[in-house]
Amino acid sequence: MKSVFSGILSLFALLMLNSCGTTKAVDQQVILNHPEPLKISKSKLAILKPKVLVFTKTAGYRHGSIEKGAETIKELGVENNFDVVETADSLQFNAANLKKYQLVVFLSTTQDVLGDEQQTAFENYIQNGGSFLGVHAATDTEYEWPWYGELVGAYFLNHPKQQQATLNIINGNHSATQHLDSTWSHFDEWYNFKNINPDINVLLALDETSYEGGKNGDNHPIAWFHEFDGGRAFYTGLGHADAAFDDPNFRKHLLGGIEWCLKR
Repeated sequence: MKSVFSGILSLFALLMLNSCGTTKAVDQQVILNHPEPLKISKSKLAILKPKVLVFTKTAGYRHGSIEKGAETIKELGVENNFDVVETADSLQFNAANLKKYQLVVFLSTTQDVLGDEQQTAFENYIQNGGSFLGVHAATDTEYEWPWYGELVGAYFLNHPKQQQATLNIINGNHSATQHLDSTWSHFDEWYNFKNINPDINVLLALDETSYEGGKNGDNHPIAWFHEFDGGRAFYTGLGHADAAFDDPNFRKHLLGGIEWCLKR
């Protein structure tokens, strides 16, 4: 009986040993197969942070507010997680460089600022899904480039003296206007336009009865957006003087345009 009992104990011990060994092997396999924590390199994090190119070249009148405008966009970038690079160098408009940016801003550029090769590179950039944002005198730019005229949405005609005017909010659901009431009273230099692209989506329109010198009548857009040739385009006619960039409503308006262009 004693020998039988000893045999049972030995068999039990052997089974326990095998069980432990199997469990240990399974545990080791689980550890080996367990995925490592996700690690994102700094280079990939940089890609996740949008980059904005602010272009400030002028070949005609140069607005004194350009420096203030560039500073404001940089501040908005710090506050809202996008990087800003400022340049007046048209040679930056090449395929290799433009592909680094999710948005190109024409900040009160004037007259002919890009050569033929740069124009082609910029067209390709938009056609590949890039975005454009024009501020104020961006409509006083590249009159002999029809594609650009359609992109920016209109060309500058003339303007009266700077004065207070009432803007009607045509679309209050856009990120560039959702902070505004149904009207907005603002002091600026109010452009009259020609060759207005009928496909633009108007955000703000001037009430010409509220100031002197309007020439577009009941159809006087002053800020708009549209999808164009594979990319996005946004324009605001505001921003003539430094004071505009200190106006909280205008800063939110400008930021909303940037956010829409960045598809955020």
